[in-house]
Amino acid sequence: MKESIGLREQVDYFLCPKFEKTFSFLGKKWNGLIIDVLLQEGALRFREVARQIPKCSDRVLVERLRELEEDGVVVRKEYPDSSLIEYSLTQQGKELAPIMHEIHSWSEKWYPNAER
Repeated sequence: MKESIGLREQVDYFLCPKFEKTFSFLGKKWNGLIIDVLLQEGALRFREVARQIPKCSDRVLVERLRELEEDGVVVRKEYPDSSLIEYSLTQQGKELAPIMHEIHSWSEKWYPNAER
């Protein structure tokens, strides 16, 4: 029998497509940082997001923003009669705030000397 840590009952996560889907998009490189930036800063233009995550190439950032939009986490807002396009979190994305906060806390505890 598998031992569970902090869970009331045994859950077989291997067979849980929702759990798998969540970790698939949260664990994809740059997605967590994109979500974190939008949580901290609110709606931003592409260049502003790119400035916050300088190691992510523009091509990859475009891909990730599209994927997050398809997953319902990010919304892309175009303004009529303007070239202004902003990215922000949907309600679904905003509800990741406590999870991201816990990840920050865990990271500070276990990786206090990590370099950028």
